[in-house]
This record gives sequence, C-alpha cells and structure tokens, in this order.
Amino acid sequence: MTINELQDEIVDEFAEIDDWMDRYACIIDMGNQLDEMPQEFKTPEFLIEGCQSRAWLHAELDNDGRIVYKADSDALIVKGIISMLLKVLSGHTPQEIMNADLYFIDKIGLAENLSPTRSNGLAALLKQMRLYAIAYNAKENSR
Repeated sequence: MTINELQDEIVDEFAEIDDWMDRYACIIDMGNQLDEMPQEFKTPEFLIEGCQSRAWLHAELDNDGRIVYKADSDALIVKGIISMLLKVLSGHTPQEIMNADLYFIDKIGLAENLSPTRSNGLAALLKQMRLYAIAYNAKENSR
C-alpha cells in the first residue's frame, strides 16, 4: 500500500470515533499492538531529543531499499503515535518518505489535541524519521 492509502486507513478508523477520550483509547490500543523494540536499540544513541517521555527510534534499509523503522516509548500515548507513524512510513523507500505529506495527523485532529510538549515530541520524531530517509537516500545515490 502507498503512504497515502495507509494514512487514509487511519483517517477512516478515526472518523468513526467522535469523542477524544475514545480516540486516546484507540491510540493507546495501537501502541499496545506495537512490535517489541529490541533492547539493543533502547540506548541514548537512539533516544529522540525533545520528547517529554522517553522514545527511541532505529531505522535500517532492507534488501529491497526500503526503510524499516523500529521504535518504542515508555508513554502509552506516544507509543500509539509511534505505531501510527510506523504503519504509515515503515517499509517505504527513502524517497517516498522524504516526499510524504503526512496529512493524517491533522485530519484526525491529533496535532490540535496534544499538549505542547507532546506536539514537540511528535515533531522531533517525524524529523528524525525524515533524517534517516535523507541519510539513506544520500547513501543510495552515492553508489
């Protein structure tokens, strides 16, 4: 599926939920379904700076030239946000990730319903995901 198709799935899922307490519960459920991140990546090297809670992000390029992200957080809401971002971006090429317009964040009302510190953390996480894409893209183009 394309990045936009994956975003549309999330938008559709949240369209059925009116109450923000129920939306938070859905986000937490998504976080609980997140694959476990290997302990070897839960180190200061992979810690996202600017996040209120502790969140880690690791990325590697698979044999097909697609970035596979692994991430985790010690906060339930953040873990759910991470789950959505991984669903949308992981498994795509660096170029696709660099060009992605992540409209689902605004469409589901996430940006406006996060505290300022959580919004900063979301921005920091997105920035780091894009930096990995830029780095892998540059590496691929230098070959």
